[in-house]
Amino acid sequence: MKISKEIVKPIAHLSRLEFKDGEIEIYQLQLSRILEYVEKLNEVDTKDVEPMSHVLSLNNIFREDMVKESLSREEVLRNAPDSTDRFFRVPKIIE
Repeated sequence: MKISKEIVKPIAHLSRLEFKDGEIEIYQLQLSRILEYVEKLNEVDTKDVEPMSHVLSLNNIFREDMVKESLSREEVLRNAPDSTDRFFRVPKIIE
């Protein structure tokens, strides 16, 4: 499909793009090539192809929830760069 300059200008306006006079011809050619490619894709027989949202089949891998013992407060605070008796100490960010 051939695109004219009169079609490129409103598309550019809707896209909030500003082109110099010499650039319009470049985008006219590029848009024409894109539409020609889409037309070529429309020639492919896809009646037996199921619609898909992703090229690869994605499956969730579920595992059983297992109850485990948590780390003690002392163990966790031992790894902190700064802490009080029971809490992490962080730099003040609000005045």
